[in-house]
This record gives sequence, structure tokens and C-alpha cells, in this order.
Amino acid sequence: MELIEMSKVCEICGKAPVAGRNVSHSHRVTNRVFRPNVQKVTVKIDGKVKRANVCTKCIKAGKIERA
Repeated sequence: MELIEMSKVCEICGKAPVAGRNVSHSHRVTNRVFRPNVQKVTVKIDGKVKRANVCTKCIKAGKIERA
């Protein structure tokens, strides 16, 4: 089981780091991690103000209400 950093998980959509591979021009393959761009922002959830880790796609899409 892979250990996921909770600071890199979006609290709105659940987007989390995903493992993949770098493939060079000579086709040498190395492991890598694709991490979402998660920001700590102040949001209003159910009328309460709290700080949440939210990915930039959710912020741009207007899925949250900034406080």
C-alpha cells in the first residue's frame, strides 16, 4: 500500500498524488510522482470558515466559496 501525504490531497475533489514513469529520449525509465497543485486556502463550508487544502482546478472552477 502506498503512503499518501494528506497535505497533497484536495479536500473538495479528492485528487491525490499518482505514480508514473519518466521516459527519456533513449527510453531509460525511472519512477516519478505526479503531484496536484494543492493550496491551503480559507473557505466557507456549510456556513463555517475553515482552512482547507484545495487544488487549483477546484479554485478556478468556483467549486469553493472563499472566506
